[in-house]
Amino acid sequence: MGIHQISVFLENRAGQLAEITSILSDNKIDMRAISIAETSDYGVLRLIVSEPERTASILLSHGFILSMTPVVAVAVPDEPGGLARVLHILAEAEIDIEYMYAIIGRIAGRAYMIFRVNDEEKFRVTLATSGLATISKEELGIQ
Repeated sequence: MGIHQISVFLENRAGQLAEITSILSDNKIDMRAISIAETSDYGVLRLIVSEPERTASILLSHGFILSMTPVVAVAVPDEPGGLARVLHILAEAEIDIEYMYAIIGRIAGRAYMIFRVNDEEKFRVTLATSGLATISKEELGIQ
């Protein structure tokens, strides 16, 4: 099984993020990545967490509306131009990136990015052919 992102739909009001991060903290759930996007009416909080199934259950029990989406984590050289090279490879393969964001921290001189793409299999093959690695959920400490 791959990496699953939790997308939580939030009202645009003060305290929503504090409430969610407190719930995660109270339940000893570790965040690996976080991103938020907003519209005028609501926000979408995207989370990669240590225990996605349990997190979804807990957040649902607190009344949050959410969805789970498969995403891919990629090791990107943590140097000037590292991400640009990855994005050029994907552009040449005509892989559409729906969105992406960074994982918290870095490991062994590499930065890690989360990608949501239109063709996950082509994405994985294209990266592997170019000598780039996708990262398993186990490598990120996700159960």
